[in-house]
Formats: sequence, C-alpha cells, structure tokens
Amino acid sequence: MSSSELISMAEQEIAQIIKVLPDEIRAHALNCQVSFETKPTAGTEDEDSLGVFEGASLLDEASPDNLPRIRIFVENIWEYVERDEQDYLDEVGTTFLHELGHYLGWDEDEIEERGLG
Repeated sequence: MSSSELISMAEQEIAQIIKVLPDEIRAHALNCQVSFETKPTAGTEDEDSLGVFEGASLLDEASPDNLPRIRIFVENIWEYVERDEQDYLDEVGTTFLHELGHYLGWDEDEIEERGLG
C-alpha cells in the first residue's frame, strides 16, 4: 500500500474518532494539529515510533514556537501491524488517542489507566 493511501486511511480514521469524542475532549482535539508522516526523521526520534506529541500540553502555556502537534508515522504503524488493514486502522486510532492524552496533560500512567496505552 502506498504512503498516500496509508495517510488517507489514517486521516479518515482520526476524523471518525474525533466525531465521537466527548464534547470537551473533541474541542481540544480540534485545537491540536495532526500531521501524517511516513517515518520519523532519522536521528531525531526513535526510528520505530508510531507517533509522538510535540509542543505545549494544555497544562503548559503555548507559544508560537511551541504549538501542540501530534505526528503519526503511517509506515511504521503499517509495518508494526504486519500490513493488516483493520489492525492498521485500530493502531492509528490507539496511537492518536495516546498522543492526544499527552496533549491533555496526562502522563504515561494516566494514559494507561484510561486504556490508551
């Protein structure tokens, strides 16, 4: 499957997830930029990462150079799920919700408690 197909599938999956989030969480999710990339930049992140949250969480003061962003690495997810389409969509959703948890200011334990780990 091509990178553009993976990105399109991921965009659609995340749009569907955002629609069913509780109102308050949905409003925050819509304020956090989501980007879709094939893989992490070599040497700057864990090369096996499925996604990452960058910038200021809701608990921090955002500035123009520290805006919140979730990066989803579609080819890493595709490889992680061994090229299974349904597992890919599920993992895109799980990765997005996990990183959204970081944006909301939750640490790893809080994310795990909410079943997003």
